Amino acid sequence: MCGILAVLGIADNSQAKRSRIIELSRRLRHRGPDWSGLHCHEDCYLAHQRLAIVDPASGDQPLYNEDKTVAVTVNGEIYNHKELREKLKSHQFRTGSDCEVIAHLYEEYGEAFVDMLDGMFSFVLLDTRDKSFIAARDAIGITPLYIGWGLDGSVWFASEMKALSDDCERFTSFLPGHIYSSKTGELRRWYNPPWYSEHVPSVPYDSLVLRKAFEKAVVKRLMTDVPFGVLLSGGLDSSLVAAVASRYMKDSEAAFQWGSQLHTFCIGLKGSPDLKAAREVANYLGTRHHEFYFTVQEGLDALEEVIYHIETYDVTTIRASTPMFLMSRKIKSLGVKMVLSGEGSDEIFGGYLYFHKAPNKEEFHQETCRKIKALHLYDCLRANKSTSAWGVEARVPFLDKEFINVAMSIDPEWKMIRPDLGRIEKWVIRNAFDDEHNPYLPKHILYRQKEQFSDGVGYSWIDGLKDHANQQVTDAMLANASFVYPENTPTTKEGYYYRNIFERFFPKNAARSTVPGGPSVACSTAKAVEWDAAWSNNLDPSGRAALGVHVAAYEETKEAKDDSLGYASPQKPQVEKTVVTV
Repeated sequence: MCGILAVLGIADNSQAKRSRIIELSRRLRHRGPDWSGLHCHEDCYLAHQRLAIVDPASGDQPLYNEDKTVAVTVNGEIYNHKELREKLKSHQFRTGSDCEVIAHLYEEYGEAFVDMLDGMFSFVLLDTRDKSFIAARDAIGITPLYIGWGLDGSVWFASEMKALSDDCERFTSFLPGHIYSSKTGELRRWYNPPWYSEHVPSVPYDSLVLRKAFEKAVVKRLMTDVPFGVLLSGGLDSSLVAAVASRYMKDSEAAFQWGSQLHTFCIGLKGSPDLKAAREVANYLGTRHHEFYFTVQEGLDALEEVIYHIETYDVTTIRASTPMFLMSRKIKSLGVKMVLSGEGSDEIFGGYLYFHKAPNKEEFHQETCRKIKALHLYDCLRANKSTSAWGVEARVPFLDKEFINVAMSIDPEWKMIRPDLGRIEKWVIRNAFDDEHNPYLPKHILYRQKEQFSDGVGYSWIDGLKDHANQQVTDAMLANASFVYPENTPTTKEGYYYRNIFERFFPKNAARSTVPGGPSVACSTAKAVEWDAAWSNNLDPSGRAALGVHVAAYEETKEAKDDSLGYASPQKPQVEKTVVTV
């Protein structure tokens, strides 16, 4: 990941303002500690903090076309850059950077080129010939981007809002799959897949098509010139990423530089479910596994720094971001700069435990659509900012544009959780990799029940957070929360505690408005809370809130709070994988 800051049409283009832009850009240096760049053209500035993953030697930014009339600052990776260069044979490239194609594609195709990009990206492009500019964000919002407006009429863009919060009168999250053009002053959607309209698809499930699409998504993300690895929790999603990556490592370009043995990483409280499962998966795959531990107190000590970096007060996100933040620091200390991660699968396949209560396939599908559209506010934000805080890049194969189109075209009847047919949550992806002749994973890992990351690192982590918040926030404080925080009022002491920290760093109303709200149970949207009347009395984002569904949590309620149990009993398929009758 990199950090970008662009200020366009600023009234004061003096040396003092240049110094201010540099100062604000430095707030993003954790995202890109390898180099800094700044391009100025009259009243327009493009600043960049680089994390060098591809072409570390010559790919510094901003990047340009041949005569430097087009300049671009980019955060992200363009996985199909080699194919795109074939379409641009008349152009001369200055670097080996995957992102340089953006400047040349703009010259060749104008603003229509964005949908040609296959990757994760946020960029701002300046055409000095007419002083027009465009900004765009990837389809799902894997990379962060904010847009702001100054009192002097200037337009600002930044990877994190900490670079905008002091100088912009208003700022907001830049919508995923959208492009902003200065020529129209409008934000329009460039990403329009069939699933976006939430119409229920009817394509029959084909396990081989789904498997091949995911393998392709993982392999293209092995594009790197620096050491890398996989975040491995031992759950289904990260285990599949690790299994595919390790299987294709020997044929990848990265293997020639860093060897064919994949590195994997896991973090948790000692005795946690994830540590145990990840260790087993790593042993099965033969990876070079790195196991990290943290204590509840170490997590509590990091909370303020975590909230500053991830820029949210959402309870679920903070719970999961803290161990990921601590793990990323350990990973960076090993010299690793890029990791693959398993975000997105639960949204695409209805993997959260509350999907057990989906009343029909229509509501099941619509909920998955809502969850994918909101990923940039939750899991994408967590994965990106928790890792970028230490100069590590996270890549997410499940959110590959082509893979999503394949997975979201499947008739949702196949995704429904049907115990009578032996189908647990995410059955379609489990079944796709259930290969008897050449197994990807052990059977009980392939069918392990969902653990949300904040649960899987150790159940006492969430309990410790709640206890700490109860000590910091009084009953009177929570009772008056609606007066102190009238917008998006916290309803728990834990939520109040996080909000208080957030407001100290980001006091403007624009900042608090970037954080979503509304009722949720086990990570559901507010709409899905209606699926079970009992949930309205148990609005907790932990997966354990789905009582009667989460096996390990149900058993844990019978034990002491600090009991180290919690490794879910292996969830084995109840029928052969060949039984696929709807």
